[in-house]
Amino acid sequence: MTRLGIYVQVPFCQTKCTYCNFHTGVVSAARFAPYAEAVCREIRGHRELLEAAGVDWPGRLRHRHGAPLESKGETPGTDLIVDTVYFGGGTPSLLDAAHLQKILEAIREGFATELAEVTLEADPETIEAEKAGAWVRAGINRVSFGLQSFVDKELVAAGRMHRRGDIYRAVPILREVGIFNISFDLIAGLPHQTKESWRQSLEELQALGPEHVSIYLLEIDEGSRLGSELLRGGGRYSAGAVPSEDEMAEFYETAQRELRAAGYHHYEISNWAKPGFESKHNLKYWRREAYLGFGAGAHSFSGTQRWANAHDAAAYVSAVQGGGLPVEQQEKLTAESALEEELFLGLRQLDGIDLGRIEREYGVTLASRFDPLMVAGLVERDGGVVRLATNRLAVSNEVFVELMK
Repeated sequence: MTRLGIYVQVPFCQTKCTYCNFHTGVVSAARFAPYAEAVCREIRGHRELLEAAGVDWPGRLRHRHGAPLESKGETPGTDLIVDTVYFGGGTPSLLDAAHLQKILEAIREGFATELAEVTLEADPETIEAEKAGAWVRAGINRVSFGLQSFVDKELVAAGRMHRRGDIYRAVPILREVGIFNISFDLIAGLPHQTKESWRQSLEELQALGPEHVSIYLLEIDEGSRLGSELLRGGGRYSAGAVPSEDEMAEFYETAQRELRAAGYHHYEISNWAKPGFESKHNLKYWRREAYLGFGAGAHSFSGTQRWANAHDAAAYVSAVQGGGLPVEQQEKLTAESALEEELFLGLRQLDGIDLGRIEREYGVTLASRFDPLMVAGLVERDGGVVRLATNRLAVSNEVFVELMK
């Protein structure tokens, strides 16, 4: 039995954060319903739409009542059960609860489901008791908050809509309606962030006690307004108040110590969880398990092939309404690229990678790749398991660059 994850992309926001390099947009709420309907239509007709788009999606899909759904290109004897759904974005909590419920109903109608984890990304200012109660009734049992900081000065500089008080208002609402799996995101490196303000955010996070925590280092690239300004040496968007790379690494290492002391398990470079609350859906990505993405810009992975829908939401809706699917990226993985993914994604997990398994499956010898990294103290080996050195996680990208040479 193959466990399948489903990702639903909602590319709408109330505002564009200065650090954001995602394909999201600020649009009228009138566009939400047509978009949700297009996602439902894509889910219900995904087999035919993927086939028409030239994507080879394998597997025997079963209806919720157990009857097999035959389609061209299926592999006999393979059963798929959806056990995780993740609404990401963007800000999926902007959608009406009814939209989210219809999307989940379409998933239940089109797939065999045993939904252990249904995650909704949300911003604190969008939380209302009535809406949150409707989420729970629809089947959502996990909320991932894009908090980024508990310090208003940092939130303002980053272009966030919420403030510290919104966080303290929103969390009790979720607890009261029965959501007991909450994740907080923080960003290390926001403009005006200091050692003291970072510690404040960590302390307030711990006081609220989320079950899961994600810590991201600020990305500096030309895809965001802040990143582009930094690369040009400009001063807009508080670019001059962005901490140095060394300071960001120090913030990350402080989070490592604080979260470990608070009982959180560090299981992936950017992710910590209380025991049993690791993200079931995101683990599929790092373990290279199959997942289907629906919506504009959503990515999918079959095990041998990756593909993605076009990012433009209007073009996506128009295509689906016309009976097509705008797939803009397709990649059939070679053995070499699959091996690189095994190494890169496997090393992101703190448990490391089983070197023997990978060598057997791919018919390769990897000692020559890892020996120099071990000598340099970048990775550690424990029997047949190789993992990133704990004190080098903050500079993991440097390790990956060396590994892929």
